[in-house]
Amino acid sequence: MTFDLALMLDLLGVFFFAVSGSLLAARKGFDLVGSLLLGSMVGLGGGVVRDVILNAGPPSAFSNPIYLAPPLLAAALVYFTPRNVERSRRWVLTFDAGGLALFCITGTLKALDAGMNPVAAILLGVTTAVGGGILRDVTANEVPSVFDPKDLYAIPAFVGAGLAAALWHLGWLNLVTGSIAAVVVFGLRMLSRRFGWHAPLAARSWARPRFRRG
Repeated sequence: MTFDLALMLDLLGVFFFAVSGSLLAARKGFDLVGSLLLGSMVGLGGGVVRDVILNAGPPSAFSNPIYLAPPLLAAALVYFTPRNVERSRRWVLTFDAGGLALFCITGTLKALDAGMNPVAAILLGVTTAVGGGILRDVTANEVPSVFDPKDLYAIPAFVGAGLAAALWHLGWLNLVTGSIAAVVVFGLRMLSRRFGWHAPLAARSWARPRFRRG
C-alpha cells in the first residue's frame, strides 16, 4: 500500500468512528462540544495508542492536522441531520463496524511496516480497532462493545488483522484485496448483530454440588 492510500483509509476509519461517537453523544443529549470531543476520542484514540506503542514519534493525530478534519465533519454531519439521531443505535453500529473494519487492517499494516512480527502486528491491529470504541463507551457510560457477551466485536477485528497480515506476507495486498478483507470484517460484525452470534462465555454453566450430610 502506498502512503497516500494508507492515509486515505486511516482518515476514512477516523471518520466512521467519529460519526459513531457523535451519534452516541446526540443520543445521550450532549452539546456540540461534547459531540466533537466524543467523536475525536473514538476516531483518534486507537491510532494514538498504536503510534505510541510503535514509538514512531508524535502520534499522527497530533503531527498531521488533517486528522482533525474527520471528527469536525462527523460532528457537523450529525448536527445537521437530526432525523438520523432517532435511529442512532442502528447508525452507531453501522459506522462503528466500518471504522472497526478499516482500523484493524491499517493498524496491522502499520505495525508490519514498522518491523513487528505477524503475531504482534495482529494484536496491535486489534488494539487499534477496539481502543477508540472502548474510550467512547466508557466516557458515555455504556458497556463497551468488546465486553458485551451478546456481541462479536474483537473476533471480527482479529479476522481482519489476520487477513491483512497474511495478504501482506504473501505479497497479495492491494486496494482490491484490502477492500475485500474490510468487507469481510464489516459483514461479520453486522451479521453477528443480526443473528445474535456471540463468543462462548468465560465459564460454562454449572450447578453448585450438593453434599449429603453424614
